[in-house]
Amino acid sequence: MNRAFKILSLQAAALVTGGLMMTTVSVATHAAVAPAATVVRIDNFSFNTPLVTIKAGTTVTWVNGDDIPHTVVATNGAFKSKVLDTDDRFSFTFAKPGQFSYFCSLHPHMTGKIVVKA
Repeated sequence: MNRAFKILSLQAAALVTGGLMMTTVSVATHAAVAPAATVVRIDNFSFNTPLVTIKAGTTVTWVNGDDIPHTVVATNGAFKSKVLDTDDRFSFTFAKPGQFSYFCSLHPHMTGKIVVKA
């Protein structure tokens, strides 16, 4: 092999390696940005975390741990679950910032609020 070909081969290898490293960093960055899921348990006629603050894009899941049915209904109509029996789940993804108050339509004294930040 001539000298020019060897230099060109080394430069190509360096570019490929650098490109792979940048792709790995890019993938790792995108994975770290994904919002985490949040769980609100329903137990003893209450939402265990009545005030939750999350980032936009986060999915909140309510899980009914009571022996009787409950619902999760936003006061502004943004979301409404079916009747949740024991261990049933309801999930909603909050895409936009804002404040979302909610309650159980079967037991209106049960209330909570989700605060969504940008």
